[in-house]
Amino acid sequence: MRGLLTDAFHTLVPPKDDRHGPLPPLMLTLTVVTGLVDAVSYLSLGHVFVANMTGNVVFLGFALAGSPNLSALASVVALAAFLAGALAGGRLGTRFATHRGSLLKTATAVQTVLVAVTVAVAAVTDGRVGTGVQYTLIVFLGLAMGLQNAVARRLGVPDMTTTVLTLTLTGLAADSGPAGGAAPRPGRRILSVLAMLLGAFAGTELLLHGHLVFTLGLALLLLLITSLATHRLAGGDPAWTRSGAA
Repeated sequence: MRGLLTDAFHTLVPPKDDRHGPLPPLMLTLTVVTGLVDAVSYLSLGHVFVANMTGNVVFLGFALAGSPNLSALASVVALAAFLAGALAGGRLGTRFATHRGSLLKTATAVQTVLVAVTVAVAAVTDGRVGTGVQYTLIVFLGLAMGLQNAVARRLGVPDMTTTVLTLTLTGLAADSGPAGGAAPRPGRRILSVLAMLLGAFAGTELLLHGHLVFTLGLALLLLLITSLATHRLAGGDPAWTRSGAA
């Protein structure tokens, strides 16, 4: 228990010599964003995911087989937008291959713009989701999440994918003491799960009370904070910004 708490504390408040610097808490913030965004997409955009592509592929299979209340078109659009975002994230990763701070700062700035579009669209329609609004939000949120996933992959912080938890949960169990493992980073893994859970819970609470714009606005605020914080923390090119630190 003591080791778990210590690891969790060091994830939230990294020591000065940590090779990943402030990246873990910043990426936990992005994980909360994922929970918020997938709550929006599943609950308000026709039972589709814009961040969890495993679920989306399964939904596509269900829809193609004729399952009611699921849209094959919505799933395909979400997949296409996510892949386009991931492609853009890969390009950014190549451009900022030697500076992780610049990569995260730029990526979250682009995400901020993409999510800002969804906030504006939802605000104009007063939170009413017609077909046009539905697909606009799916496209822009899918782009943002694909970008985020690709960048998280390039940053290379263990157990900080920000959009999927399957491998994190598998590692938590398979690497545990009862399984004969060394149980590395249990605190970080648990915090990743809790961050996603928090975002999904908060998003659902807001959406059930009709606050679509506010939910998207909260995701926008977290992205803006992450981008600004990364800009400030990466000043002076500290050791964690170098790609070799991963």
